[in-house]
Amino acid sequence: MASLAISLSPEQGLSRYLSEIRKFPLLEKNEEFMLAQRWAQHQDAEAAERMVTSHLRLVAKIAMGYRGYGLPMGEVISEGNVGLMQAVKKFDPDKGFRLATYAMWWIRAAIQEYILRSWSLVKLGTTAAQKKLFFNLRRLKGEISALEEGDLRPENVAEISRRLGVTEEEVTSMNRRMASGGDASLNAPIGGMEGEAEWQDWIADDTPGQAERMAESDEFGARMSLLESAMGSLNERERHIITERRLKEEPTTLEDLSAHYNVSRERIRQIEVRAFEKLQKAMREAAREHGLVDAN
Repeated sequence: MASLAISLSPEQGLSRYLSEIRKFPLLEKNEEFMLAQRWAQHQDAEAAERMVTSHLRLVAKIAMGYRGYGLPMGEVISEGNVGLMQAVKKFDPDKGFRLATYAMWWIRAAIQEYILRSWSLVKLGTTAAQKKLFFNLRRLKGEISALEEGDLRPENVAEISRRLGVTEEEVTSMNRRMASGGDASLNAPIGGMEGEAEWQDWIADDTPGQAERMAESDEFGARMSLLESAMGSLNERERHIITERRLKEEPTTLEDLSAHYNVSRERIRQIEVRAFEKLQKAMREAAREHGLVDAN
């Protein structure tokens, strides 16, 4: 995989790059499975390259969600492509995932690490809780109506500290840093935009789930390994339903799955709940076996 080269480069012209990657055909499920086997069993570079190029659009789509950090989009996409190649390298088609479902986690992790490397506000040595603070502060300030300039009120600092599991001093310090700048201020106005639009307002996917996934990227590899192992505890139908309902960017509806399996929507919901409980139990057991949590 180290020798795999993508001839296109987003730094050479983003518009041209986005136009060119649309020419690569998407893979059917069976075709993807065969290519993944060729790579896993024979280290077939051509098979790996086809898997990579067919998913470059996915990388671009995810990367575009991170425009708000003021970093060159070409570089963000390039980092996402590195994550994609890592996903292809580790992808096991026998686990029951489609590559796109598996790869999006690696893509996001690679992009997030690039963001953290690029911003002097948050160093790679900081804790997951501090990273969560970095990516969630703007959202939480909005939720508690504390978006005014200057220092936060003590009660607001205490609330954010409690909700994110960081000290009050860390909240105050991060708020001051983000307000005053860093490598680039999140409060800097966006040129040419009407009104008072700021870079912070364009930060992508600030829902708690996304922010937590981003903040926890240091543990990403271990968690993915646990998830893969735990998925083996599910039968084929449970694995498919969990993948469609819990692991996709745009979850499949209960109605569509009920039509696929010719059962009621309530039955699909019951299977999903039961499968998720089994998955959680299997992940806890796997974590204990690997010494990642206290055996007690």
